[in-house]
Amino acid sequence: MGLKREQLHAGIDAVAAMEPRVAEALARCGYPEPRIRPTGYMTMLRTIVGQQVSVAAAASMWAKLEAELGEGFAPSDLLARDFDTLRACGLSRQKQGYARSLCQLIEDGDVDFGDLPADDEEAIAELTLIKGVGRWSAEIYLLFAEGRPDIWPAGDLAVQAGCGRMLGWDERPSEKETRALAEPWRPHRGAMAIFTWHVYANPAL
Repeated sequence: MGLKREQLHAGIDAVAAMEPRVAEALARCGYPEPRIRPTGYMTMLRTIVGQQVSVAAAASMWAKLEAELGEGFAPSDLLARDFDTLRACGLSRQKQGYARSLCQLIEDGDVDFGDLPADDEEAIAELTLIKGVGRWSAEIYLLFAEGRPDIWPAGDLAVQAGCGRMLGWDERPSEKETRALAEPWRPHRGAMAIFTWHVYANPAL
């Protein structure tokens, strides 16, 4: 599961102790709530289903999938359905391709959500074997589902904007700058990623 409240607070506190701007942002915004998702392929599949659609549309598609395949369905259940059946659940041709890629890789044993590499970069490389899953989606899974403490999704625009606001920059830092800014924050970058989302959404800063 994701970073627990105690881990989240401890990570942010550790960075705030060495970064006065972070300490100031923490005093003004407070701690973020934990972001926790279940481990397993279902979480990644839900991410694929929810890409580029509203929360309501994603929830509707997921409900239709579960009605068709059963709650807690296996990858083989989805692979056994034809195009029209999945289309009736709301999955476009592209999303079906991504979903089938995920399910086939699991069936073939090429991706095992129960035994991802311990090294973060190796785990990201394995998850991005899935069609339609880029680095950001892999990082979000490892942070929210597995609670890996040092994941830093520097390509996320809200993380970039939150960093810039927190550190008093006039402009949003680039991905490269955001990655460099967080180097001194190791091994607490996961907690800081959640904090930067919190700062970005908080009108107190």
